[in-house]
Amino acid sequence: MSLLVVDGLGITFGGLKAVDDVSFAVAPGEIVSVIGPNGAGKTTLFNMISGIYRPGRGRVSLNGTDVTETPPHKLAEMGLSRTFQNLQIFQDMTVLDNVLAGYHLTERGSIWADLLALGSMRRRADKAREGARGLLARVRLDKAAEQMAGNLSYGALKRLEIARALALGPKILLLDEPAAGCNAVESEEIDRLIAELAAAGIAILLVEHDMKMVMRISNHIVVLDHGEKIAEGDPATVSRDPQVIAAYLGTENAEGAHADG
Repeated sequence: MSLLVVDGLGITFGGLKAVDDVSFAVAPGEIVSVIGPNGAGKTTLFNMISGIYRPGRGRVSLNGTDVTETPPHKLAEMGLSRTFQNLQIFQDMTVLDNVLAGYHLTERGSIWADLLALGSMRRRADKAREGARGLLARVRLDKAAEQMAGNLSYGALKRLEIARALALGPKILLLDEPAAGCNAVESEEIDRLIAELAAAGIAILLVEHDMKMVMRISNHIVVLDHGEKIAEGDPATVSRDPQVIAAYLGTENAEGAHADG
């Protein structure tokens, strides 16, 4: 059964169809990548799915529930978490505290217990710290827990953002260009982490320009061009699709690529 279903989703800005009639589904433990040239509508699609933009048409379902107009914080409570193209990290906080910030939606204690510093609050705080350290170990940043986040490498910051998204206990994780700006070694670390998360049963919806990564780890690929879905399928099928080749290389280059083999 699909965990996330996107059905005929579309949005228009100033008369321009930024995304038009896009449909696909993501199952638990599956890695689905959304690819396309710059301006294809990938991040706009992510913003509609995650509640930042209200779609002009179509619907989004999460675990069988229509969540088309559900705000981001409610989606997070329902099991959908995401990262962004631009890092959303608190540079002047420790690595551990950045992950702890992700636990705020799971807090359900009494305000009076918080104000009076009762044992229930302390137990929740201890549990959150234990969980945060476990997530840092999962993304291989446990040894950097007490460092200031601003001192980490760019690739480590990307993994830290994923750890904070995991603090919400998501069923599906939307990753918007997690390897952007990373060197080859950092990209391989993120590649391995994404595969591990999927193996643990978390559904992954990925936007990424690193085609080697996409082809290596994806179960299914959706290709956008000018806001429209032009192809989808497994990596081998998509990589051979003439429309996909034309979208990335241009029609003349695509014809040359076919002529060369």
